[in-house]
Amino acid sequence: MTAPDDGRPGPARPAGAAAGAAPDTDFRGPFDATRAATAVLDADGVVIGWGAAAQRLLGHEPGDVLGRPVGSLVVDRAGVYQAAADLPGAARARRQVLHMRHRDGRIVRVVAATLPLAHGEAGPARLLAVADADETEHWEALQAMLRGLATQSPVGLAIYDTDLRVVWTNSALYREMGTSQYAGLGPDDMVASGQVLSAGYPPTLEETMRRVLATGEAVIELHYRGRPPVDPDHDHVWSCSYYRLSDADGTHLGVCEETVDITDRYLAKQRLDLLVRAGGTVGTSLDMSRTARELSAVAVPRFADGVTVDLVDAVLRGDAPVSGTTGAARLVRVWSAPPGTAPPGTAPPGTAPPGTAPPGTGATAAGAGGAPDTGPAGAASPAAPAGPEGRAGPDAAERPAAGAARPGSAPEYVPYPADAPQARCLATGRPVLGGGPAAATLAVPLRTDGAPLGVVTFHRRGRAAPFDTDDLPVADELVARTAVSIDNARRFTREHSAALALQHSLLPRNLPSLTAVDFAHRYLPADGKSGVGGDWFDVVTLSGARVGLVVGDVVGHGLGAAATMGRLRTSVRVLARQDLAPDELLTRLDDLITQAADEEAATPGSAAGAPAHAPAHAPAHGPAHGPGDIPDDQAVGATCLYAVYDPATGLCRMARAGHPAPAVLDASRGTVTVPDVPAGPPLGLGGLPFESTELHLPEGSLIALFTDGLVRGRARDPEGGLDDLSALLADHRDRPLPELCDRAVTALIPGPVEDDAALLLVRTRLLPPGRVARWDLGTGPEEAGRARALAARRIAAWGLDELAFTTEIVVSELVTNALRYASGPVQLRLIHDRTLICEVSDTGHTAPHLRRAAMDDEGGRGLFLVAQMTQHWGTRYTATGKTIWAEQALPPP
Repeated sequence: MTAPDDGRPGPARPAGAAAGAAPDTDFRGPFDATRAATAVLDADGVVIGWGAAAQRLLGHEPGDVLGRPVGSLVVDRAGVYQAAADLPGAARARRQVLHMRHRDGRIVRVVAATLPLAHGEAGPARLLAVADADETEHWEALQAMLRGLATQSPVGLAIYDTDLRVVWTNSALYREMGTSQYAGLGPDDMVASGQVLSAGYPPTLEETMRRVLATGEAVIELHYRGRPPVDPDHDHVWSCSYYRLSDADGTHLGVCEETVDITDRYLAKQRLDLLVRAGGTVGTSLDMSRTARELSAVAVPRFADGVTVDLVDAVLRGDAPVSGTTGAARLVRVWSAPPGTAPPGTAPPGTAPPGTAPPGTGATAAGAGGAPDTGPAGAASPAAPAGPEGRAGPDAAERPAAGAARPGSAPEYVPYPADAPQARCLATGRPVLGGGPAAATLAVPLRTDGAPLGVVTFHRRGRAAPFDTDDLPVADELVARTAVSIDNARRFTREHSAALALQHSLLPRNLPSLTAVDFAHRYLPADGKSGVGGDWFDVVTLSGARVGLVVGDVVGHGLGAAATMGRLRTSVRVLARQDLAPDELLTRLDDLITQAADEEAATPGSAAGAPAHAPAHAPAHGPAHGPGDIPDDQAVGATCLYAVYDPATGLCRMARAGHPAPAVLDASRGTVTVPDVPAGPPLGLGGLPFESTELHLPEGSLIALFTDGLVRGRARDPEGGLDDLSALLADHRDRPLPELCDRAVTALIPGPVEDDAALLLVRTRLLPPGRVARWDLGTGPEEAGRARALAARRIAAWGLDELAFTTEIVVSELVTNALRYASGPVQLRLIHDRTLICEVSDTGHTAPHLRRAAMDDEGGRGLFLVAQMTQHWGTRYTATGKTIWAEQALPPP
């Protein structure tokens, strides 16, 4: 709306009225009728009227000047008073600067203005108004400033009343916002999609202005982003300042707002901040995938909405890039994030394509499941942050995040058409804008020494501002820093690829998520030149919701120890899946190693066998018998501990072959003990049987399985290390397991790792009583029907109606077999875990066998039906007989 004629903010006007200030607004002050010194002159310039203000200004009494020519009071201009310049705001008014004599004799510099009163020759003809010249000039300077703020200032001004509604705006705000009518609008209604950017302020301008109005404390340099009506498709940023307006009596009139469009300056500062942040964030490790992830973390969302990084496949392998091969180079996607940013036809954004981290890129996983991330490019760190408690996935610091590379499968090559921005970027070695007139894609080459490493593609989706030439220097600098880091990682990868390949084979890559236990683990390879050792651990799912826990150590280091570890781990998993008791499993494993050593010893030309030219009657060397008789099979002398935990009963049975006993924290008492597990001989040496120990563990108990590298050192004996581990477990038993793992390896191995060390921490759980149902059945034929009914009712109570029919058939077949072929009591047990488990136990020791029944056979189809209708089934033996079990997958929720 237009400003009132007096130049002061007026009340809000009806919608549609202008809120601006007109350029010819009359700003009056010293010449106001209530302030100016006035005299009335006749046609001859004789004073016929003398005001009180004139007396105050010049000191003359009315009687001293009435009837005298006004020129007699003027020092530098005697005679008839002559008019000069126009007086703004008054028709036919004249004004000029005069020097007039005060009554006390001093000279007063004044501004005089005349205004015609009548056209006749007699009576009052003109009104003479006189004001102090200095005061008038000062006032006119202030008015010029106000007029400039209203009409010429580049700073946008708006005045809000006490209801925080617009009552006046200046011309700059009109030019900045457009010609929309703002009278009556609130501060957050003037632009679309408004957002306060400065920290420490309320989320809306109205809240900020209410604070200013209430406290009188001014706000300076508040940054605000929005889309003005004059440019509704682009974001602008303003620097806003607010201060309270009050009249002479202190009455609050409203709030004044000053705004300056700082969009260009803000964007330039954002770009500079981006480069500064990149300098401290990108390239913190020698891991290509992590470097790509760091680039994405810097660029998204401040510079782009998404980033994809494609590297030449040879670079991922550690090979040096070759100049002039961009056309034939194959690109592998190593990073794409966040969702919705990948170019059409390429890998889904936000996830790394499979195989984008071949051995050597460092994108490996360790911790709670997965191969280790061994430092900058694969070296395991004792203090690496841990992942969620009890999950089988990798730890937080070692887990590939959304968009990171996933090792273990073939790389996904990203083919770009010849006219694609990425292909043109690689061919020319220069950034390429793509996406049509609104360039939503910017492809920048990753290069070092003129050779191509890959290409980085920045994406913008849903933004009003596409990429332009102002963005090219920023993108160039970001990618140049990334290229240096990736080239360093490539060199490191090439030098350590063999060691990384060995380390990848040491540990299981994926460990299961289990109901029975939470677990976390750490593996630290030795820092010495001897290379990777043969320490390992494993977690094996068993029937009946049980879990097998394994930790072992192979003698020696290097490729042979790693390969032997792989053999032993596989053998243990196979034997564990046969539901063998811990002592029996170690006996079978010992037999396998002994047999393999004997076969090796009997092979002519082997390290342990007879020479190829030895006579037939010469005895062959068997397993090692003396210090100098080292067998070829490094499995001989390996140590192992195997434990089975049952969450339905809380029982844990374990046996060991020359391996350190675990530390166990009893949750009910909070004490750490080392159970008395009989120490059998190392594997392959024979001579003594293995014995098992049974423990009853309250829920929440901790079991620490480890290799001797964790507790043994040059300056520490194993007993002292075990005491330190026990104290740490007792003091921090409530900590998340990954954190507890980190604390343990950091405290026990503070310096270089002299020998491989593995730690597996397990926290036990118990199945809720409502998830386990157990019934003792009689021996009569009617028990099969009773068992079906009992199972059906329990299945219905668990809400698994979809499995009722299958379960009844499984129960019927297993119970019928037990009643028919075994003697003594029969027990039926149902477990509602991650699967539905049905178990039938009897006193028989004969194993059922699955067979194909002939057309004329009356029986033999029961186990076939069970096998076809369930996910898994099997038999395990106990001290009192056997248990036949079957698992069914739960219906989807």
